[in-house]
Amino acid sequence: MKYKLGDICSYAKEKVEVLSLTDTTYISTENMLPNRGGVDVASSLPSVVQTQAYRKNDVLVSNIRPYFKKIWFAEYDGGCSNDVLVLRAKEDMDAKFLYYVLADDAFFEYSTATSKGTKMPRGDKTAIMQYEVPAFDLSTQQKIAGILSDIDAKIALNKKINKNLLQQAQNIFAQEFLSLDSIPDGWQESSLLGIADYLNGLAMQKYRPKDDEQGLPVLKIKELRQGFCDSNSELCSPSIKPEYIVHDGDVIFSWSGSLLVDLWCGGTCGLNQHLFKVTSSSYDKWFYYAWTNHHLQKFAAIAADMATTMGHIKREELAKAEVLIPPHSDYDRIGGMLTPLYDLVIANHIENRELASLRDELLPQLMSGHLDVSEVPL
Repeated sequence: MKYKLGDICSYAKEKVEVLSLTDTTYISTENMLPNRGGVDVASSLPSVVQTQAYRKNDVLVSNIRPYFKKIWFAEYDGGCSNDVLVLRAKEDMDAKFLYYVLADDAFFEYSTATSKGTKMPRGDKTAIMQYEVPAFDLSTQQKIAGILSDIDAKIALNKKINKNLLQQAQNIFAQEFLSLDSIPDGWQESSLLGIADYLNGLAMQKYRPKDDEQGLPVLKIKELRQGFCDSNSELCSPSIKPEYIVHDGDVIFSWSGSLLVDLWCGGTCGLNQHLFKVTSSSYDKWFYYAWTNHHLQKFAAIAADMATTMGHIKREELAKAEVLIPPHSDYDRIGGMLTPLYDLVIANHIENRELASLRDELLPQLMSGHLDVSEVPL
C-alpha cells in the first residue's frame, strides 16, 4: 500500500518578516548545505525580507534543479526564500520520517524528472504531492526515523568534535609560533616551498579511463569543498602516476578560485589541476598543514586583489610565505601535541564518510520495507 506525499504533509504558506542582516534563521537555496548537511547561514543578505515562514519540525527542500538535493530539518522557526519548499507533516505523521522520505534519492530523481522550465527548472508542486510514499503506521515511521536519526546525530557530533579539535590545534600553533617576540636561538627561517612540495594536479580531461579500466573519481574544487566525491564527479584513469593519486589524510590546497586547505578524507581519487597535493620528505604532516593553513587568509587576500575573474595563488607566493623551523626538541614537543589532534580529525572524517554511506544504503531499504523494523524498540 502506498500514500501520496500529499496524504502525509502539506505546503506551509505563512509569511514572516525577517531582519536578515542579523537574523541567522533566514534560509535560501544558496545557504542550505547539500543533502542533509544542515544550514550555513550567508554573511550578506538583504536587510529586511518579507518571505515565507517555516516552523520548527518543518522540512525545507530547495526547489531549483541545481540544488534539488539540498534538504534541511528545521530545528527552530524562521523565514526562507520562495525557492525553498516548506513541507509540514500532518498531525498523525512523524516529521522526521517525512524528512527521510524527501532525503531519499528516489524523491530526488522523481522531482528532477517532473520539474519544469529550461534555464532554471523548478519542481512541479502539484507533481511533487503525487509522489508515492510507503504507508507505514506511526510507530514504524518513528522507528525508521530513529534508526537514521541516530546515524545523523553521530555524524553531527563528529563534526562538532572536529571543529573543537581544529580550534585547539590552531590555538597551540599560535601559542608556539605566532606569539614569539623574536626568533629563539636554534630556530631557522624558511618558506612553504622550503618545507614541502606543492604538486599541481593534472588536466584530467586528458586522462580519461580506458575501456578496460574502472575509473577513479576526480578531485576538483567542488569535491574538496563538499568533502567527498559523488556520482557527478568526473572519472580518470587509475594508471596515472602514483603521485597524482590522492588518499585519505592527504593535505590538499586549492590555490585557484575557492582557496582552502583541507585534510582530504573522501577516499581515493585523482588530483585535478588547480589543486596542490602537499607532501614533504623532511617534515611531518602537522607541520606543513599548519603552516599552509596559517598563510591561507593572506593568500585569499592576494587572490581577491587580482584583476582576474578567478583569483589564484602563484608559486612565487609560496616561496615568500615565511615559516619558522624549531630545533628537534621543540619540533618533537609541538608535534606531540598537534599530531594526535589532526589524526583524530582524520579518523572522525573517515568515520563520517562510512556512516553516511551506511545511512544512504539503509534509507531505501527501510523505505521499501525490505528491512523489517517491527522488533526494533522505540
